[in-house]
Amino acid sequence: MHSSRAPVWHLYVPKLVTVLRRGYGWADFRHDLIAGLTVAVVALPLAMALAIASGTTPEKGLQTAIVAGFLISALGGSRVQIGGPTAAFIPIVFGVIERFGYGGLVLCTLLAGLMLIAAGVLRIGTLMKYMPQPVITGFTAGIAISIVLSQLKDLFGLHMGAVPAEFFTRIGAYAQHAGDFTPRALLLALGSIALIAALRRSRPGWPAFLITVGAATAVCAFLSLPVETIGTRFGGIPAQLPHLTIPHIPFERTRELFPSAFTIAFLAGVESLLSAVVADGMIGGRHRSNCELVAQGAANVVSALFSGLPATGALARTATNVRAGARSPVAGILHAFFLLLFMLVLAPWMRYIPLASLAAVLIVVAWNMAEIDSFRHLVRGPVGDRAVLLVTFALTVMFDLTIAIEVGLVLAAFLFMHRMSEVVAMRSHTLVPDEEVDDLESPRMPSQRAIVPRGVEVYQVSGPLFFAVANRLDEVLDQFPATPRAFILRLGLVPLIDASGVTALRQLVRRCSQRGTRVILSGLQQQPLSILAQMQLQPDGKHLEFAANFDEAVRLAGEGRQ
Repeated sequence: MHSSRAPVWHLYVPKLVTVLRRGYGWADFRHDLIAGLTVAVVALPLAMALAIASGTTPEKGLQTAIVAGFLISALGGSRVQIGGPTAAFIPIVFGVIERFGYGGLVLCTLLAGLMLIAAGVLRIGTLMKYMPQPVITGFTAGIAISIVLSQLKDLFGLHMGAVPAEFFTRIGAYAQHAGDFTPRALLLALGSIALIAALRRSRPGWPAFLITVGAATAVCAFLSLPVETIGTRFGGIPAQLPHLTIPHIPFERTRELFPSAFTIAFLAGVESLLSAVVADGMIGGRHRSNCELVAQGAANVVSALFSGLPATGALARTATNVRAGARSPVAGILHAFFLLLFMLVLAPWMRYIPLASLAAVLIVVAWNMAEIDSFRHLVRGPVGDRAVLLVTFALTVMFDLTIAIEVGLVLAAFLFMHRMSEVVAMRSHTLVPDEEVDDLESPRMPSQRAIVPRGVEVYQVSGPLFFAVANRLDEVLDQFPATPRAFILRLGLVPLIDASGVTALRQLVRRCSQRGTRVILSGLQQQPLSILAQMQLQPDGKHLEFAANFDEAVRLAGEGRQ
């Protein structure tokens, strides 16, 4: 018997191979060339800033962006993903280097790479998208605060030694040296932040980070400002090709480093797949999650062997790549080559870059990373989701990212089990209207289908709409052969909805409104109605409407007929 299912190895074919098979012409290369150059210009100052904030030298950030960026694009499962060092790794990398040295970080990165390869081979990539939103937002916002705290020394030009990794010790050290700040460094940092903000508002297409760092360097050189630079702290950046370098690796401390390695692998997997999902939405494509994990793993293994840092898909750089017109992974490969060229040519001048301007770059990155609107949105959610969010956030800032993720996931699991027990009780005592009990596959299907107006699609959800199933709503619109003018989502059999479910509904409404499709939610029960009101997702009469039952939903859909 012949099976129509594709062989398993198709899941691991890089998108680069797929693109080249379908045909790749000069016009595609021209677009990718421009996009690759654009992203390299953005990544140049950022890679150095991320490496310095991680407690190592700036060239390691550049080497990571070159080596890992090349491999992630060449082997990955996303058409436009850009890889490299990211801000999410700063707290964990800083802590590992402080406790175990750079050799400990190499071991962590190697272990994390092997974990990612194993996760891809075992096809765990599809499970990573089931992460609860409060956990993701909690540790992301916590990482943003940690980045800001790590940059206060360079932002204020404090005369102090190495910044401690531990939160309370760090705060004590800052308080002890608060009176030793350098006004020139602070003014330079604040001016850099203001310039970045002004450029992003008035010239959004310009490389604000590179322009700002270049301007700050020129001001320091012209006025001979005595502020700390890459040259005064690190002695400059070597103008040489990345090469295989294996430092002393403390294999005897593998047991101690394993939790940190797991955290790096977890962050790399989640961040890369989230970035790939966002990229899919921007280009209308679909990534191969397990292929992406294998590529991330290989990139981290090789990055560690080439004196690099942990790497993953970078959301901001990926979005820049898409907006610059990228059509294939060739753009990411070219971005790595351009960075290599910049490193070889500009290294003698990079020594004059003031650290205060790089601190300003990371402050802006942290502000964007914090996702304040998303944090506020989740704070208005159910009490349980709010507790998971705040506990994960607090543990990330004050203790350790590994502990924060572990505790956040455990809390989310217990919350889920509690909610499931409530659902069983609610189902046994809740009377659901007859018109919502019968779905479109019931004996009444022909008559229900007959009353649905042309250009209207209907979809029904049965069971709780919580974080483990909310992502399925993203796939609903892709199943329709043509864009409907109205979309009825029947929720009469949904007894419970959580913050992730509301987030998914909000995204669905936004995507439908972009396509000109009205969304009508039918048969909402009391708990979903209450949570939707609490989280301010309410009918506006244009893009979103509520209907008491299916018949009213059909009538509302018919009223919108042109």
